[in-house]
Amino acid sequence: MMHLLTSPEAWAALLTLTSLEIVLGIDNVIFLSVIVSRIPEKQAHRARQIGLALALVFRIILLSLLVWLIGLTAPVFSFAGYGFSWRDLILIGGGLFLIAKATHEIHGEVEADDGEGDEKSAGNAFFWVIVQIVIIDIVFSLDSIITAIGMAQDIEIMIAAVVIACLIMYISSGPVSRFVAEHPTTKMLALAFLVLIGVALVADGFQFHIPRGYIYFAIAFSAAVEFFNVLAKRNRRKAGAPSV
Repeated sequence: MMHLLTSPEAWAALLTLTSLEIVLGIDNVIFLSVIVSRIPEKQAHRARQIGLALALVFRIILLSLLVWLIGLTAPVFSFAGYGFSWRDLILIGGGLFLIAKATHEIHGEVEADDGEGDEKSAGNAFFWVIVQIVIIDIVFSLDSIITAIGMAQDIEIMIAAVVIACLIMYISSGPVSRFVAEHPTTKMLALAFLVLIGVALVADGFQFHIPRGYIYFAIAFSAAVEFFNVLAKRNRRKAGAPSV
């Protein structure tokens, strides 16, 4: 352990891997922000805590099972000349789940479904939110760790990078969730991002890799445009408000 603390190569690997894990965690934060927006704030806070804790647990478990994890990339069957592994099948299933979930949420927004119900319905909603978080955490954890393998040789560096990235995700998830809940157009944009991410996961499962840089650039550009749009609306409201 001491040689890692004094090794410049280890610190460089930690910085690089942490940055990668943070970028790969953007998908998870967006999904959490959208999925918790239909439950009360108190439950939403608990759901974010549970979801990010599960994300951390899944990533550490997968890191401790590297041999098994690498085995998931071995083809289990072939179809139309393509070999599909368990990783491919998980990515395809997770991508389809994201597309279906985002489409369902977009339909709810268009139909102005407020998602309100009695206490029993609220309890059921919280349960299903956790179930969906678990499903997508498994997909994102698998994709994140497999992508990160090879960037660092030491399991300690990998675990440290994952822990740091999850802490940053936890700190950012609250403000992101509140912003998405307060601005309907931003929520619609986030749902469109989830469809895009789902398509990318399905494409990866079919061994057609879409460079993540393109996706994250599209997300960053659209988010910047939406930020200025929200800022312009706020300034117009202030300018239109009567002076006291």
